[in-house]
Amino acid sequence: MDFQDLLAAQSAGNNGQSPNKSPLLSLKEDLDFYAESIKEIATEMLNEEYTSYPIFIASQQELKLGERILDHNELATRWSISASSLEEFVDRGLIKEDRQDFFIKKYKDPMAFMCLFVVVPEGANYVFYPYKV
Repeated sequence: MDFQDLLAAQSAGNNGQSPNKSPLLSLKEDLDFYAESIKEIATEMLNEEYTSYPIFIASQQELKLGERILDHNELATRWSISASSLEEFVDRGLIKEDRQDFFIKKYKDPMAFMCLFVVVPEGANYVFYPYKV
């Protein structure tokens, strides 16, 4: 899913509230601010062959998943980002082994897009957000 699709889905589910109330709009702002750091971490993960499929977890609460790389409390932002991988997601059952190939086929170029697992109170979803050029 692309980020714009997720924003549209979130807006449609706001029950008449202004789309400006969506927490995903603040995520977009934070991702634009974080993009260079996230791309640097993704590059490092790829170059060190830690994974071929970096996944970044975006959340506003503490999660026991991945390694925290950008903390919203320290950076005066609204979203924290943790770094993980396809392998950890499979190990923890967030991606079923029989769905791993499907995920890999949908995965976009990690040097052009950050793969995000966005966690909100209503649930979670994978999105691909482009790095700014």
